[in-house]
Amino acid sequence: MDKAIETASPPPAPHSLEPFQKSAALSLGVELELQLVNTHDYDLAPYSDEMLRLMSRYKLPGSVVPEMTSSMIEISTGVCQSSAQVLSELSEIRDALVKCADKLNIAIVGGGTHPFQQWHERRIYDKPRFRELSELYGYLSKQFTIFGQHVHVGCPDPDAALLMLHRMSRYIPHFIALSASSPFVQGQDTQFDSARLNSVFAFPMSGRAPFTLSWDEFAKFFEKTTRTGVVKSMKDFYWDIRPKPEYGTIEIRVFDTPLTVARAAALAGFVQSLASWFLHEQPFMPQEDDYMVYTYNRFQACRFGLEAVYVDPVTGQHMPLRDHIMHTLRQIGDHARRVGASHGVQLLSEDAELGTNDARWLRERQLRERLLAEVVRQGALRFRGHA
Repeated sequence: MDKAIETASPPPAPHSLEPFQKSAALSLGVELELQLVNTHDYDLAPYSDEMLRLMSRYKLPGSVVPEMTSSMIEISTGVCQSSAQVLSELSEIRDALVKCADKLNIAIVGGGTHPFQQWHERRIYDKPRFRELSELYGYLSKQFTIFGQHVHVGCPDPDAALLMLHRMSRYIPHFIALSASSPFVQGQDTQFDSARLNSVFAFPMSGRAPFTLSWDEFAKFFEKTTRTGVVKSMKDFYWDIRPKPEYGTIEIRVFDTPLTVARAAALAGFVQSLASWFLHEQPFMPQEDDYMVYTYNRFQACRFGLEAVYVDPVTGQHMPLRDHIMHTLRQIGDHARRVGASHGVQLLSEDAELGTNDARWLRERQLRERLLAEVVRQGALRFRGHA
């Protein structure tokens, strides 16, 4: 035993947290993870390399990159000032994707999960980071063939970013319910509106960020964590919201990929309107106790979507989540107008009132068609803007 102690590896040196870069307050960036499916049975198809090669011929805003498995692709906007610009850039990339997919006789689909793919059939994309994650997480890496929307919002300084992060955390259930699009997994209705987030929760560094409101405190936390060797960079945290110092943003990661780019832009507009409200009115100060109901509210939104119960973290009052969403959208109406997000926010408000989200659309199609492959085919048409 003494010899084992003597020859044990020393603990790794901690990594320093990179400086928080300057960004325009309230600027936006959106990433969408998308499904590549074949057009004979609408199962996932490992065509990301071919898609990337064809897409490289287009001069597009943002970027198109591979994801964990070879049946996925990620698109992202550049730095945008409004949700209208987000929609314009996503639409331009979408149109190019559709043209390339047509050449390969495949289709592009939104949604947080593919309804009937089998995880064991997936291939890890050949990239060092993905191979490293596969070695670390085993079968969870292939089960991570799930599809999310990430929204970045610019913050004026690092302390403001942490304050923004913890204020946004109260609205995680709202984001989940409005974006939910993953009711089916491996051919079964999970009874969740967002089953995708159950896969994310399997990772050890998921959940929520620590409650720190100063960048100095956060840097101390980061140093302690990296000293253990458990994480090496911010990429190793799979938190629902995380700071992104290299961009000068916070990144919200709980959205399922919507079925349309229009809904993705509307959700980004909701985030930007909330952020404007936070910055200009400072409506409340977040508290550690906010997180006492965080996991319950998150579960409710994943399980029941717009029919969830929401527990107010301050009063403990229980209410329908859809009522709180509509109340919130009214509260931020002036800010939605200020940042040019009124149209998208109005669409989300109407959907909340009707109890409509993409998970409901998918279930209604399956109820009518009785064939998940046909649901995926119609989802591909919807992504193109044809349905």
